[in-house]
Amino acid sequence: MKELESLDAAFIIDTFLLLLIGIGPKIALVPFLDATVDMPEATKRRVLRKMLTTAATVAVVLLILGGLLTRLLHFSPGALGISSGIILLVIALAMVLGHQAGGGDHPVAGRDPMQVAVFPLAVPYLLNPSGIVVLVTLSAEASSAAVLAVAFGVLLVVLAIDVVVFRFAVQVASKLDPSRMLVTEKVFGFLLAALGVQLVLNGLSDVGVIHLTTGH
Repeated sequence: MKELESLDAAFIIDTFLLLLIGIGPKIALVPFLDATVDMPEATKRRVLRKMLTTAATVAVVLLILGGLLTRLLHFSPGALGISSGIILLVIALAMVLGHQAGGGDHPVAGRDPMQVAVFPLAVPYLLNPSGIVVLVTLSAEASSAAVLAVAFGVLLVVLAIDVVVFRFAVQVASKLDPSRMLVTEKVFGFLLAALGVQLVLNGLSDVGVIHLTTGH
């Protein structure tokens, strides 16, 4: 992420797009639908509320305290990027190679629905590793309280999008074609794998192991 020295349209748009990837609905949507497919409607709504509130709470904490955590635990944003990229690669591989839609490496059958809402639905599916990197980096590198305030506002917009998308998904879940959802998950898994690789490369560049060049 570029240096957070000024507030302009480019910063707001970049932050919105990064948070839309990091805590937007796409990664979590298929796992959510798969995990809740056999649940009563009331339970689905409870799981949805728990998932959204958990992810939102963790995101706000990271945005406020992420910079402090990097200093207390003595890790750099580059190290966080590398570790998060590796985790995202694992999630992507589970999405691409898994035999069950949304199942991945986190089985949910027989578990308490509220536990499933927290893990794996809230974290690491809704608030995924790339979102953690973005939030901690925003917290650590923001040059002023105004920058953090704008980032917080953008986060609220993305969370509002999550609420709308997931509520709509609950209403139309019974009409969705499972095979098409599975194909969507596989395709997006490839895109997540690419994002995971990019996070690792960015992290390696940040710690000085490699030098990345950007084309124009």
